[in-house]
Amino acid sequence: MWYLCVFYHRLLDYRRPEVQSLAEIFGGPGAGDAVEWRMPENHHADSPFHLVRLPGDERLAAQIANRSLLVKGIYELWGQGTTYEELEKAIKEYPDERKLPYLTPESTFKIIVDSFGKVISFQEQNDIIKGLAYIPFEGRVDLKKPEHKFFVMETDDYGSQNGLPPVVQKTVFFGREVGAADRHLLPTYQLKSRKYIGPTAMDCEMAFLMANQGLARPGKLVYDPFVGTGSILVAAAHFGAMTMGADIDIRVVRDGRGPDCNIWSNFEQYKLPEPLCVLRADNNLPPWRTGLKEIFDAIICDPPYGVRAGGRKSGGRKLLKGIISPYTVPEEKRGTHIPSTAPYSLVECVHDLLHLAARMLVMGGRLVFFYPVVREDDFTDVAKFPEHPCFKLVASCEQILSLRYSRVLLTMVKIGPYTEEVEKMAEERHREFRENHQKWMEEGNLHSAVFSPAEQDGKPKFDKDSKPKYRGKYV
Repeated sequence: MWYLCVFYHRLLDYRRPEVQSLAEIFGGPGAGDAVEWRMPENHHADSPFHLVRLPGDERLAAQIANRSLLVKGIYELWGQGTTYEELEKAIKEYPDERKLPYLTPESTFKIIVDSFGKVISFQEQNDIIKGLAYIPFEGRVDLKKPEHKFFVMETDDYGSQNGLPPVVQKTVFFGREVGAADRHLLPTYQLKSRKYIGPTAMDCEMAFLMANQGLARPGKLVYDPFVGTGSILVAAAHFGAMTMGADIDIRVVRDGRGPDCNIWSNFEQYKLPEPLCVLRADNNLPPWRTGLKEIFDAIICDPPYGVRAGGRKSGGRKLLKGIISPYTVPEEKRGTHIPSTAPYSLVECVHDLLHLAARMLVMGGRLVFFYPVVREDDFTDVAKFPEHPCFKLVASCEQILSLRYSRVLLTMVKIGPYTEEVEKMAEERHREFRENHQKWMEEGNLHSAVFSPAEQDGKPKFDKDSKPKYRGKYV
C-alpha cells in the first residue's frame, strides 16, 4: 500500500533517510532498501507531502511514525483532489472494503482539518467537516481518545514571501491516520534544561536523528569517540542502546563542572542507563589492544572540524617535531597530569575515524558522523566525501548553517571485513583525498572561510537582497 507521509517542514535532507533507517530497525535487514518513494502530482520536491510504500503492514508504518523526529504522521490515503468536488469523487471510488471497517456503529472517531502554508479559520474547518457528509460515518464522535482519526489536509498557493516551497496548484488530501509522531521527546531533552552542556553540545533533535541513523535500539552497543558532554550517547541510551564514549580532554570526562555536574549527571537526570565506560582516549592513538575487532554496532559522532572548536591529538608540537623526547609521567603526578596535545587536522581526524570504524564495527554496523562543506563558489568542487573500502555510503544529509558553509551527516554501512589488504587500499584513498582536499582542510582554513569578511571589489558579497526567499535544497 502507498501511504501519505506528511513531514515537518525542517531538515529537508534528513526526512527520507530517517524513515528508511527506521524501516531497517522495525522491518529487519534490507527493509530500508525496500522503501519506495514518489511525490504527489505537481508537488515540489521540498513539499512535506510524500507518498511512501513500506515493506510491511500498518504496524510498521505506526512504529516508524511514532519514533521519527521528522514525520508528522503517516496516513492511509482515501482520496485527493485539486478541489473538494474532486476529493469527494476520489473518496467514493476508494474501495468499500478498505473504508467500512473504520466506519462501524461501535467505533469512535475524530476528524481533524490541517493545512500547510495557510490558516483555516474555525468556521471554515466546521464547513469542511460538514461537507464530508457523503462518507457513511456510523460511529460516535470522540474528541479526546478516538479509535480512528481522519485528517483533511490542504495546501494552496500562499505566495512567495514566506520561505516555503512553491505550490503549483491547490491540493486536498483525506486519509485515516495510521501513525503519528511523539513530539514530547524534544521538550524533555532540550539542552537549556540539561545539567551539563558545553559550547559544542549537540542539539537534542539532531542527536536523536543521528541515533536513528545509527539504528540505536536495545541490545546494540554505540560508541562516540568525541563524546564531549554526552549528548549523542544520551539519545542512543533513550532508545535502549548500551553506550561507550571517549574524549581526549580528561577534564571533560573526569571532572565536568563538579561532582554533581558532569557527563554522568546527564544520564541520572533522565534516568537512563549510564555508559558502560567513558575513556580518556585519543582518536589518533586509540587504546584498543592488538587483535580486538568488531565490538561496536554503531559509531556515532561529531568530529571537531575547527569552526567552533579545533581538534587535538596527543603529543604536543615539540614532541611531534622531535624537539623533545617522549617522557614518562612520575607516579606522584599521574592523578593531576594533563597530557600535552597538538592541533589535529580534519583530514587526519576523518582518516583515523574511518580506520577505527573499519576495525571496530561489526559487519553491517553503521558509522554516522558530520562532515563540513564550504559553500562558496571556489570550493564547490571539493564536496566529495571521504571513502573507505569497508564502507558503503547510504545517506548524505546536508544541513545548511549559513550562506558560507553547511555540514553533511554521512551514514555509512560496513560491508566488508577489515584486513591488511583493505588497510593498504584505505591508505591509498586517504592520500588521494588529502591531495585533493588539503587546501581547505588544513588547520584554520575552514574557520577562515566561515568567519573572514565577505567582500567583493570592496563591497559586501552578501546583503539582504542576495539571500533567497526560499532556501530549500531544491530551488
